[in-house]
Amino acid sequence: MNTDQTLSTHDASQLEMEAICKSLQPCMQCGTCSASCPNAFAMAATPRELWRLLLLGFADEALAAGSFWMCSSCYTCTLRCPRGLPLTEAMAALRRLAARCYPEKTGTNATFYKTFLDNVRTYGRVQESALMTSYFLTMKSPTLPFAFLPLGLRMLGKGKLHGPSGTQKGRLEGMFQHAAIQGDRP
Repeated sequence: MNTDQTLSTHDASQLEMEAICKSLQPCMQCGTCSASCPNAFAMAATPRELWRLLLLGFADEALAAGSFWMCSSCYTCTLRCPRGLPLTEAMAALRRLAARCYPEKTGTNATFYKTFLDNVRTYGRVQESALMTSYFLTMKSPTLPFAFLPLGLRMLGKGKLHGPSGTQKGRLEGMFQHAAIQGDRP
């Protein structure tokens, strides 16, 4: 990659980070987002801590924490925020930024995220068996499926694991095309 492309990528990333921080500027650090988040227990930095890092200019630390990968996009934080901040969108923007700028640090999280979106795009909803098959093939690890075998068997036993269905196939394609036109999205 030449220097001009590197600079423009860096500039675009910097502008995107500034836009994220600007959207979080009114945050009063009340902690409602963290208290509402069903995944906060699994995050290295809670949403409130993540916003504080970003607002204090510690973008690299915020990206290194990787908490945004744990966001399930349930919008609970956004709905409960007393300031009405677009917190879920900020998490999604951080995921996109991390995947684009720090692919070596994102590892399996970015791979699973992309595989998940491809699965939803293809089938119109999550097809668990197809999702995991694609993920295992993408990871190119012959032993990885065995780590998920106990979970898969439990899901199968409870009737939660179904084979791919084509009933919703392609139904969300228009939405994905619109999102691609709107910005840097998969």
